[in-house]
Amino acid sequence: MSVAEPRRIVLFRHAKADWPQVTDHERPLAERGRMDAAVAGRKLADTGIPFDLALCSTATRTRETWKLAVHELPHRPKTVYEERIYEASPGELIAVLNETPDDVQDMILIGHNPGVQGLAEVLSGAAEGDARERMSRRGFPAAAYAVVSFDGAWKSLEPGVATLLDYWAPSE
Repeated sequence: MSVAEPRRIVLFRHAKADWPQVTDHERPLAERGRMDAAVAGRKLADTGIPFDLALCSTATRTRETWKLAVHELPHRPKTVYEERIYEASPGELIAVLNETPDDVQDMILIGHNPGVQGLAEVLSGAAEGDARERMSRRGFPAAAYAVVSFDGAWKSLEPGVATLLDYWAPSE
């Protein structure tokens, strides 16, 4: 890994969840969510990003989303289930990301809105192409993801230092 290479983070919102009579933390994916998670996994594979690490919320819907998406990737990164991602604000998510070991170059965070969308917006001081316009127009629906990059150590990640490289959301 070259220090000069930008680090990449994919900020991935869980797929569409069902509303059965369970706690919010235990909500499973809906049928549509299961389909969208697999499609998102194929799109993530198309990015060619070789994830070193996946940080996933402990909520049922995020774990199910990641299980379906990672099945579509050419290699499976180490996955850490992190309780602090559930209901986290963008600032709290940055604090979690700041703890990432320096040997991690590319990672994916699987979480929830409004934190994931807010994090994409807060980190991105710049954007490539029409990614920001597409994200602004579509919002951050279930199973959407944004790809951001930044230079430096994980502990230096802060608002405005990243570039929004790409954005994808399932079609309605």
